[in-house]
Amino acid sequence: MNRDTTPAPTAGAPGTGRPPVARVATPADAEGIVRMHSAYVLSEPLSEEWIRRCTTQLAPRLTTTGDARAYVIDAPNGSMAACALGLIHSMLPAPAYPEGLAARVHVVATRPGFRRRGYARAVVTALLARLRTEHVTLFELHASEEAAPLYRELGFAGSAALMRMTRLEVPATLGEQATGPGLRDGSEGSGRMPTEVYAETVPKATCFACVYFTDEEDRPLQLHSVYSPAHPWQLAGGTMDPGERPWETAVRECREETGLTVPGPPRLLATVYGLPGAAWPYSTLGLVFDGGRLTAEQIRGIALDPREHDEARVLPLGAWEALMPPRDFARLRALAEARRSGVAAYFDAWDWETE
Repeated sequence: MNRDTTPAPTAGAPGTGRPPVARVATPADAEGIVRMHSAYVLSEPLSEEWIRRCTTQLAPRLTTTGDARAYVIDAPNGSMAACALGLIHSMLPAPAYPEGLAARVHVVATRPGFRRRGYARAVVTALLARLRTEHVTLFELHASEEAAPLYRELGFAGSAALMRMTRLEVPATLGEQATGPGLRDGSEGSGRMPTEVYAETVPKATCFACVYFTDEEDRPLQLHSVYSPAHPWQLAGGTMDPGERPWETAVRECREETGLTVPGPPRLLATVYGLPGAAWPYSTLGLVFDGGRLTAEQIRGIALDPREHDEARVLPLGAWEALMPPRDFARLRALAEARRSGVAAYFDAWDWETE
């Protein structure tokens, strides 16, 4: 849901060394939560009209008699730095949830300037503790790939890929209409819907960007993951932040994971695509850029983030095969060929596991 959900060894408030303090949200926080959801979670921000509508609906639900529970962390200037919102709903009781109560963690968001400080962990932990006191025993959420380690630490486990259907005909009252397949603009009975609603019906994808490095003898360099046994050797890179372009992501992630600055201009080596599966409900789309050839001195100077990787290794291409799953090695081989031939690769077998 955002990069702050990556597990961190410390979680201190800025400049104090103290853990961040999450407080219970009140109806007065409704607009702030809606704006955080709009800016940092949704693929397309809400219009002011929809922010007003959502705020009007959420505020009474944040009372003690409502079905919404939320925790927030305030920034020093009084604005909202982070929030987590859960929505309680009823279901048929069962031994695992005898009260028949479940909750969906609907929003987890942190403003960019406050990320990687443990704020998301603090608000989610407080929210789950509160929901447990209200006899909620089933918790649901949709997590990004990088947020999944934190949620696993908190007790969440993977499930089958999400299936969703939206059946909605909305009167054209907002003046903001979406057009697309099956949506004719302006004709009577066309089933036109607001952009925000239409956006919820189209397929979602996680986007990432990586950098392919070799040494001066064209031997690939990879990083050993401390959190992913399924993909033990990885390229420098990661998931795009909101508002980033792929090249910007590649440069930022490379700097964070290795301390290296990737020289431009960007040179695309491959486009990577994967279908959703049991471990993740969205498709995956990535761009891999050529980082060039590193000198021995540059390789020795690599500074790893110990929360993500514990080794940088250079090997001849063929030597990597025994250390990697077949699809991972096939991608690496495609990158090496793209570098050699000068023709960008198209690799569409990066699917999530279906079982």
